[in-house]
Amino acid sequence: MSQAAIQQNLLSKTQMADECRAELARTGRWWLDYSLDHENGGFYGQICDDNKPDPAAEKGIVLNTRILWFFSEAARFSNNADYRQAAERAYHYLRDYFFDTEFGGYYWSLNADGSVANDKKQVYAQAFGVYALVAYYQLTGEQQVLDDALACFELIECHCIDREQEGYFEAYTREWGKMDDVRLSEKDLNFPKTMNTHLHVLEAYTSLYQVCKEERIEKALAYNIDLFDRYMIDRGNYHLRMFMQDDWQDCSTELTYGHDIECAWLLYKALQSLGDQTRTDKLVPDIIKLSHTCRREALGELGEVLDSMEKATGKVHSQRVWWVQAEALVGFLVAWKLSDEPVLFETAANVWSFIKEYQMDTERGEWRWHCRLDEPDGARDYKAGFWKGPYHNGRAMIEVAKLLAE
Repeated sequence: MSQAAIQQNLLSKTQMADECRAELARTGRWWLDYSLDHENGGFYGQICDDNKPDPAAEKGIVLNTRILWFFSEAARFSNNADYRQAAERAYHYLRDYFFDTEFGGYYWSLNADGSVANDKKQVYAQAFGVYALVAYYQLTGEQQVLDDALACFELIECHCIDREQEGYFEAYTREWGKMDDVRLSEKDLNFPKTMNTHLHVLEAYTSLYQVCKEERIEKALAYNIDLFDRYMIDRGNYHLRMFMQDDWQDCSTELTYGHDIECAWLLYKALQSLGDQTRTDKLVPDIIKLSHTCRREALGELGEVLDSMEKATGKVHSQRVWWVQAEALVGFLVAWKLSDEPVLFETAANVWSFIKEYQMDTERGEWRWHCRLDEPDGARDYKAGFWKGPYHNGRAMIEVAKLLAE
């Protein structure tokens, strides 16, 4: 590489890092300005595209744990007192309303007034409880918060593991009994094991082991890494198996590009946390291959990452959604760091250019659910709601700034 090219690369990295820090500040400001529910406490369950809240909307556990995680991490990253206060608000609302004092764990959703709307125990949501609590513990150092995270970890390990064929089941009743319909959302297939839930258990345990180096957590983190190694990475095509039977038979109907690239970098982060060189040496080549497969198959004409492809027909779902772009930005940068291949940095830079041009709402703040090229006038999705919080885009801004500062 020429000296001029090296200089240009350095300028690109510096500019991207600076822009991500600025966008993190805008994201934090938006959530402070628009999401606080001053009437019922906590945060609104839904905020429309025009930044107006729906005061009657249900409050979901996924949104609320992600809010707690975001403000905790953003406060640590930027030393912002307003973020710290919002994190405290989120923690107390989670503990006072979402926590099941009788059976443990966190309810799926609440009514706007804080009463329980759906009391099921989705394992995906319990994992986000651990993840968010660890972030808040790292911010505050409060022992009670770590105790809360460890209690949730123990519930997952006690109730949710398949003792015969390995892995974690999807969902339970309030009392931790079996359920027929274990789907995470209406768009998901109804199978007992999913990559998505395992990915976020892995993510939660990655963080938990960083703050609590106990042997039980080390073993649980290694167990989760090995599950991806054995069952979820399809080394025939370097995509992920998404929906599986008890015996790990793959029943997926789609290849989902956003999950592929998100898993790539979260799996590497788990390996870093565990610190096992043998596992790292084995899986880093797979992580790079997952990233290259996404780059080769999923990129749109503007450098963005498309949504998914139907396995039976090869039909590509070409809509562009916020979380896929956020995860792709981080995923390609991590793969570039691991491989030192310039094409992966260029891919990340193109994703970032697309985000700035089409995914961000530069007039009203936050990111659109679908990019503006996919949205008919007047038909945009909510800015905040059951499935959309400050987690994907906020985390991407923090991760990119850290990666490019190394």
